[in-house]
Amino acid sequence: MKLTPLDIRKQEFKKVMRGFDPIEVETFMEMMANEFENLLKEQGELRTKITETETQLKDYKQIERTLQQTLMQAQEATGKTYEAARRDAESIIKDAEMRASQLLSSANSEIARLNNEIAQLRSRKDSLIGRLRVLLSSELDLIKALELGSDPILADNASHGTGKNELELDTILKAIEDVGTAQPH
Repeated sequence: MKLTPLDIRKQEFKKVMRGFDPIEVETFMEMMANEFENLLKEQGELRTKITETETQLKDYKQIERTLQQTLMQAQEATGKTYEAARRDAESIIKDAEMRASQLLSSANSEIARLNNEIAQLRSRKDSLIGRLRVLLSSELDLIKALELGSDPILADNASHGTGKNELELDTILKAIEDVGTAQPH
């Protein structure tokens, strides 16, 4: 049976002779009822606090679980992101290396083509210079012969020393200009 402060206050005892002083007993019973009432209030407050604390503890444990799950998900996402970034970087590097190789190959081909073209142009220039030297040498020989007045037939036909009927000076000048202005392709 549970006692309440009201039970203590309403408790009545039998009266006997030579018993305890009823005023003293009632005063003590009132003090005891007040103290019991205070203890019950305190017990109720403590139970309320315990309930609140248990609720907070459950909330904190739930928050802790959520934080742990979030941390694990963040770690997984970070790992996946890192791996994807690494694969992307490798792909970019491979593409760049392939492009660089293609550019280098293309540049080497262009250099070889230009070197070949330069060699052809030099050869044409050397050939033209050689022909011009032969032509100018024969023309100088003819001029010397004319100055000395050696053969009147040569004086009438100025291009006789070259072995040609006419001097093709315009053709030669045009060929020299073409070689000088030739652009590599």
